[in-house]
Amino acid sequence: MSSEGVQQDGNGGAEDGDRTVRVVLVDDHRMFRTGVQAEIGETERTRVEVVGEAADVDQAITVITATRPEVVLLDVHLPGGGGAEVLRRSATMMADPEKPVRFLALSVSDAAEDVIGVIRGGARGYVTKTITGTDLISAIFRVADGDAVFSPRLAGFVLDAFASTDAPPIDEDLDRLTQREREVLRMIARGYAYKECAKQMFISVKTVESHVSAVLRKLQLSNRNELTRWAAARRLV
Repeated sequence: MSSEGVQQDGNGGAEDGDRTVRVVLVDDHRMFRTGVQAEIGETERTRVEVVGEAADVDQAITVITATRPEVVLLDVHLPGGGGAEVLRRSATMMADPEKPVRFLALSVSDAAEDVIGVIRGGARGYVTKTITGTDLISAIFRVADGDAVFSPRLAGFVLDAFASTDAPPIDEDLDRLTQREREVLRMIARGYAYKECAKQMFISVKTVESHVSAVLRKLQLSNRNELTRWAAARRLV
């Protein structure tokens, strides 16, 4: 994890003495969950206690319901309907006046529609996976306190979206793609090599190749250059 630019309090977020924030990690990549656990899970140092993990929507709802954490670190793209579905099914827990469960999106995606979608679904913030461990701990404490936390660039997406009264246009071609395929599409269109995509997304190069093939087929494109032009025309890069 590298610098993200989220404001921090200088002591990793544990500004309330003995207070501990209980957290659930929701991400379909086990290696990434392990890395986050290593960064934030030393409770005596960070005052963050990881009380559960989940790799898909159904697991997430089961774990969140059982543990009722203060904060859920939520990936946007998950098997079973994505982060938006987790938020939809957690609406009652988010609205609990006594012990609300709050959500902080933690994703590799920095696409405007992903950010806006989860914020509209009820998440209290959105940071990308380039965030440092110290900044992430600070963000967790701030979200637990009811604050909104965004990576600086992503905050603009939210302000622009909620300042506008116009609903975003429906793109039937884009809607044919799964969330993961959209993520691969943007990275390839931005010039990432397959190996770089695989590393960023914690998947294999073969899986990246499969996603690219599916995108080309669904959009009726022939090659990477056409894919890049298609994405640029829709301002996805």
